[in-house]
Amino acid sequence: AQLRRRLESELEEIRGAGTWKSERVIASRQGPHLRLAGGGAGIINFCANNYLGLSSHPEVIRAAVEALEKFGAGLSSVRFICGTQSIHKDLEEKIACFHQREDAILYASCFDANAGIFEALLTPEDAVLSDELNHASIIDGIRLCKANKYRYKHMDMQDLEAKLKEAQKHRLRLVATDGAFSMDGDIAPLREICQLAQKYDALVFIDECHATGFLGPNGRGTDELLGVMDKVTIINSTLGKALGGAAGGYTTGPKPLIDLLRQRSRPYLFSNSLPPAVVGCASKALDLLMESNAIAQSMAAKTQRFRSKMTAAGFTISGKDHPICPVMLGDARLASVMAEDMLNRGIYVIGFSYPVVPKGKARIRVQISAVHSDEDIDRCVEAFTQVGRKHGALP
Repeated sequence: AQLRRRLESELEEIRGAGTWKSERVIASRQGPHLRLAGGGAGIINFCANNYLGLSSHPEVIRAAVEALEKFGAGLSSVRFICGTQSIHKDLEEKIACFHQREDAILYASCFDANAGIFEALLTPEDAVLSDELNHASIIDGIRLCKANKYRYKHMDMQDLEAKLKEAQKHRLRLVATDGAFSMDGDIAPLREICQLAQKYDALVFIDECHATGFLGPNGRGTDELLGVMDKVTIINSTLGKALGGAAGGYTTGPKPLIDLLRQRSRPYLFSNSLPPAVVGCASKALDLLMESNAIAQSMAAKTQRFRSKMTAAGFTISGKDHPICPVMLGDARLASVMAEDMLNRGIYVIGFSYPVVPKGKARIRVQISAVHSDEDIDRCVEAFTQVGRKHGALP
């Protein structure tokens, strides 16, 4: 009874602060148009990380069904016992080829990949230098390791250099950053980071969850976009966003590192292997990407259309040239109320507030997909303009 009272009081505080996060139930496939449970139909979805529209691509779905029929529902075990199938090895080889790295290792999620890498790689003799706005999974992964921890100001190269100078006393230095930051839609200055890493004899790690599949000429990510593929040592990314949208994550990099992770990475050693259907999805998504860069390249024009029209309407859009387009509002309650009003107008968006983003930085995060039409984007902008004026976010 005491626990229940404490929990109910804490939950009421969340509601009172306007930061309560409700879950809308979808009664259709993931895609640019949704049907919600309870009868909401014809909803345009601007929330998903379905950057390339592959979550409901017919070839991706067919590959999942074929893998399910051939290899079963799951392995009921971890990889090193009896949980590895030929399709797992094939996908790891394909991931390494896609990123032009030596080897790759699969995880149940990129959260698990981030939880597994730092503890396995770094010791008390080493140092890790992390951007202050890195994803929660990077922060949690770093907490698990015993390395000396430095946090540098967001994308501030002067502060990173100062921290690198300070960290010279340690054996190994690892700079850790998101390639593209999911809350703000900004892209890490990887050229400058790699230059500093070379100057101070450090390694570079990037999380590419919001870049893999669509940033860069061939969708390989921020390191390809910025021309530093040969200077980034370790990449962690996901299969659960652009690459099929189901689940799964991975680390790719030098083969000795991948071999070490298979021996020491706790999320790998103590979690079941990926279900065959998920592996089939991701493998087909990579095939489609490596056959043609047309899907990846279709993102830029649509992203620019939304950003330019929203800016012209008077909104502040964070980030630059990324399909994550945060509409900055500041007030948590305003973001929540506007998001609900947008849904009433057939536009599915979500308000983001503390603790997902810092206090005072509430926003509605819009995410553009390659399968959105120009009409979808224009309808979204029109709804934002109407709702913004109604609630005082626009004059």
